[in-house]
Amino acid sequence: MGKYVGFWYIMAALFLTLLWMAVSELVALPIIPSPFKVVDNLADIFMKYIAVHSLYSLWRIAAGLILAIVIGLPLGVVMGYFPKVDRFLAPLVYLTYPIPKIALLPILMLLFGIGDSSKIVMIFLIIVFQVVVAVRDGIRSIPKETYYPLYSLGASFTDIFYEVLWPASLPKFITAVRVALATAISVLFFTETFGTQYGMGYFIMDAWLRVNYLEMYSGIVVLSLIGLLLFTIIDVIEHYSCQWQSK
Repeated sequence: MGKYVGFWYIMAALFLTLLWMAVSELVALPIIPSPFKVVDNLADIFMKYIAVHSLYSLWRIAAGLILAIVIGLPLGVVMGYFPKVDRFLAPLVYLTYPIPKIALLPILMLLFGIGDSSKIVMIFLIIVFQVVVAVRDGIRSIPKETYYPLYSLGASFTDIFYEVLWPASLPKFITAVRVALATAISVLFFTETFGTQYGMGYFIMDAWLRVNYLEMYSGIVVLSLIGLLLFTIIDVIEHYSCQWQSK
């Protein structure tokens, strides 16, 4: 199965490369260089310039993601399992969730500065709401009859969490993280153009301002690979933690 999936990934990458080559030949302008030139340039400059920028971006995404899980997961569990808590917190979540998070960037920069903190908090805000809602909805979808045998056996909340709540909410939780990460990476690119000298967003925009299109496309490729890496990690986690779904 893994080899079969890997084959289609390779075919998709080959198709996109051929499409890129065709557009490059059709346009015949420096603004769309050949993928081979971009790969050659990437190999030359990755360790010298891009590696440090990619590490900064990965650190910001990872920190924001971990913070969102640490706060959003227990909050979603409590809201899903305890109706009284949900009645109190749901209006707060629904009133703040639709706010465009990118519009909060100036406020975050004033509160947390222009360094890593504001960027991490921005990623946290993008992910945490989807985590909370997904986990809460996953738990609320559990029939009440599921709990009765555990109650009769004197199970604690911890037992109920590990035996029922966590398995039931895990698939939706992973899906929410996967969807939110795509938005988080896009917003990270924007935030890294302000008040920093490190990050893939800064590298790409700096190359664009210097009219160095090879470096700009090299940065775009690396940022795309970072997204692919994170998505692959999530898929692997889902495969091993939710094997019962495929049975």
